[in-house]
This record gives sequence, structure tokens and C-alpha cells, in this order.
Amino acid sequence: MNNNVWLEDILFLDIETVPQTPNFNELTNEFQEFWEKKSRYFRKEDESAEEAYERAGIYAEFGKIICISVGYIHIKNREKYFKIKSLFGDDENIMLNDFVLLINGFNSKKKIYLCAHNGKEFDFPYLARRILINNIKLPDILNVAGKKPWEVNFLDTMEMWKFGDYKHFTSLDLLTHLFNIPTPKDDIDGSMVAKVYYENHDLERIVKYCEKDVIAIAQLYLKYKSLDILKNDNIESITFKENQE
Repeated sequence: MNNNVWLEDILFLDIETVPQTPNFNELTNEFQEFWEKKSRYFRKEDESAEEAYERAGIYAEFGKIICISVGYIHIKNREKYFKIKSLFGDDENIMLNDFVLLINGFNSKKKIYLCAHNGKEFDFPYLARRILINNIKLPDILNVAGKKPWEVNFLDTMEMWKFGDYKHFTSLDLLTHLFNIPTPKDDIDGSMVAKVYYENHDLERIVKYCEKDVIAIAQLYLKYKSLDILKNDNIESITFKENQE
């Protein structure tokens, strides 16, 4: 595990995504055809493209981001403090523009790293793809094309747990349980996000779930480094919703 990264230089993040539309029938004919072709590779034998559409949110070409939560550690008098900022709403373009401004603001002051659980396989490429789709300039930290491995400032708590075992997948929930990291009980999980969004439009409920994962990622990273985890009283959420019509 990389021991050369200073804690205050890391932005811990998590995203929540949903399918582009509430259901398959609301897609254009062209996108229905594209999804039919895409989903052939993972649909069950008796499953239709329409039935598989509930899983479209995990693919950047067919989904969209509805929440981005970012947290960072600040050390004062040898005490660790953690602040979380969440961007969320219905207008993905506004949210991603604000996210890029946030990232560029941090990156202009010092060299930063992005840390997520399974971030190299999901969060980081998903963010980069949706940023480009929304016609926004990629922040340098996500623009990894042509960079050498040591030039890419990504940290991945799942990859760190693999220790070179490429086939090994371990969920964040399992790791927090293994390391006795306290996590608040939630009434939803990742598989329920699209339903909560489209049927109830309860964004605040989704944000709380997303922020919980960001805290868990930071706590897990501290455990990997054999450091004391964050105290609950030292965790502050700065959650807000952009003025979106």
C-alpha cells in the first residue's frame, strides 16, 4: 500500500447513479436498440431487454449521476476532522460542472488523490464519461489517457485489499464489518436507489446513503494505514442542493 500519500491530500468520494429514464419504454427507439444489443451480454436467457433495464444505471452510456459526495480529512492539533460536501439533483450537467470546479479548486492548491471503493472500475471512469457526455472539460486528475501508472492519482480501497489478487472482489460492507468500523444502519442499499429516485424522488435519503459510504471509505483507508479512525463528533456534513429548475 502506498505510504507516500498525505491524508490531507486525499478526496474520498462516492457516486449514486440511475438509468437515464424511469423505464425502458421512455427511451428513444435508437437507445432501445442500443440497450438491447448491450444487454445481450449479461441478460438471463429468459430475460428481455426491457426487464434488464433496471440495471442500466451502472453503465455510463445509459445512466446518469444523481449524487456525488466528496469528503476530506483535515488535521488540527493532531486531531483528525472530516468534512463531506454533497452535490445532488436532477440536472446532471449543473452537478458535474460544480464537481469539476470543486476538483480543480483543490488541485490548484496542491497535488490531490481521489479515493473510492472500486473507484478504478466504476466511480472514476463513470465520472469521466458523464463529464464528456455533458460537454464539460475533464479535470486533469480524471484525464488519464496516455498517463503512466505512477502518474495516475487514483486510490482504490478495494484494489488495496486485493494485494495483487486480480479476481478477488470484496464489498465495502464486508470490509467495514471485518475491521469493526461502525456504520449507521440504512433503510436502503444500492439496488434501491433508482426506485427511491424515480418513485419517491427522495434525494435527501439517497444523499445520506452516499455520504455513509464516503465516511466508510475514509475509515477503511485509515484502518489500512493502522491509524485511528475518525471520531463521530469530528465528522461534519456540508450537504446542499444546487438551485436546479
